[in-house]
Amino acid sequence: MDAQPVAVGVRASGLTESRREQVGWYFYDVANSAFTTTVVTVFLGPYLTNITQAAADATGFVYPLGIPVAADSFFAYMISLSVFLQIFLLPLIGAIADYTNLKKQLLGGFAFAGALITMCLYFVQGNNYLLGGALLVLANLCFGASIVFYNAFLPEIASPERRDAVSSQGWALGYLGGGLLLVANLVLFLNAERFGVSEGQAVRISLVSAGLWWAIFTLVPLRLLRQRGAPRPLPAGERYLTVGFSQLRHTFLQARRFPQTLLFLAAYLLYNDGIQAVIALSSQFGAEELGMESSSLITLILIVQFMAFFGALLFGWLARLLGTKRALIVSLLIWTATVVAAYFVQNGTQFYILAVPIALVLGGSQALSRSVFSQMIPPGQEAEYFSLYEVSERGTSWLAPLFFGLALQFTGSYRIAIISLIVFFFAGLALLSRVDFRRAIVESGNVPPERA
Repeated sequence: MDAQPVAVGVRASGLTESRREQVGWYFYDVANSAFTTTVVTVFLGPYLTNITQAAADATGFVYPLGIPVAADSFFAYMISLSVFLQIFLLPLIGAIADYTNLKKQLLGGFAFAGALITMCLYFVQGNNYLLGGALLVLANLCFGASIVFYNAFLPEIASPERRDAVSSQGWALGYLGGGLLLVANLVLFLNAERFGVSEGQAVRISLVSAGLWWAIFTLVPLRLLRQRGAPRPLPAGERYLTVGFSQLRHTFLQARRFPQTLLFLAAYLLYNDGIQAVIALSSQFGAEELGMESSSLITLILIVQFMAFFGALLFGWLARLLGTKRALIVSLLIWTATVVAAYFVQNGTQFYILAVPIALVLGGSQALSRSVFSQMIPPGQEAEYFSLYEVSERGTSWLAPLFFGLALQFTGSYRIAIISLIVFFFAGLALLSRVDFRRAIVESGNVPPERA
């Protein structure tokens, strides 16, 4: 039986907040951050690329399913494939969660499955690149699915007045947790010989540790989060395997009744695409344009990881002071200025300095976006709309990297390529400035906070 909540406030919406549940919810950010930092960001890319290169022919190609693929591109293609498959998976599981009211069980199921698959990466060695690619795709699918259910709990555990703060605290603790595990794994990797293991073994142990971390800390939200409401009956003639796509179509049609919500979603897709591109491509910029060593770039990732903890908390406070919309606009102005400044960076020291504002706005802009979107969607359809949120994000996540790649290809300049991303921040800002947050929240049937 779930523990009863300790009430910390009752809002006009009838929501009773539970500090106990909020703490439990935070811990899933701590849990899944191990996968994004240790596995995706730092270790698996170079390791799987080396495995793929070992399996490549003299021309540097491998042939999964008979398709010629450059060994250096295999990891990126597997990430892209997993993101593409989420477009089909997330609507299905989002609808199932809303109809069965099994968000908690589905969160745990996908989290534990993802953790187990991540631990199985230990067995990827030699030239077994296909196993590594398949496990990466499955683990990232589970990660994306679990995030839908995780986000869908936010409207249930935090009042409109507290939602920015709760969302920001979740992001902050996620950065802290991911950073702590990454430090431990880097100590092992950089001192592999002293620990009596090879670098390859150190990487495989680190991948296992990420899976264990993910599984262990998932136990906390499963213990503290409550199950709410009753299952909804399926529409006539529908099954769980078909209702997801019917529901997604219905969601798109229904969402037209909420034009301000759609306008916010469009703004988010643009500026978040720019954010994700800067995160993904900044290491390449540092290595290729500035000639920075891998050790320096890894240190930089750690600095950003820990500073982002304070940045997420800072923007939660800023949202209370200025309102969520103004705080988001401030974060995007800082992103824009940072991209412009990157054009003029000449060395690693300046790149380190530039990482400071990026770290401060990194968690804040994403946490506040999640929080305000949760207030702009109809009550009782949280998983459904957050699946739309995740699907829409993944459906456009290739645009900014493509823009960067084309700029690099046609100009041969990393500086022009990085500054080209300013288009996404300008466009996102332009749309965001037109969104009436309070109107969007009221139209969706929710109670707006004092400052929106």
